[in-house]
Amino acid sequence: MQNRAKKLPKDFYQAYRSIQKYMFKMGATDWHIFNDILELFELAVVDGRSPAEVLGDDVATFADELLSDNKEDWRNKYRQDLNDYFAQK
Repeated sequence: MQNRAKKLPKDFYQAYRSIQKYMFKMGATDWHIFNDILELFELAVVDGRSPAEVLGDDVATFADELLSDNKEDWRNKYRQDLNDYFAQK
């Protein structure tokens, strides 16, 4: 994944590393989220967009929303697994 990130233009790579460090400090443990960010950045490069256009004015909020969405996905999965387990009994 890091090799893929290093292929980004410098400004996108720096943004990726900054977001990654922030997310690690906030407790991000699911690597899928970083793949999603890389994909978003790669598409933005193809479209000729800048990191600022992709991330908006508040990069921390952008990162927090990704973390929140990711936690909600896992929370829903675990809830469904729990309910499915007891539905079988």
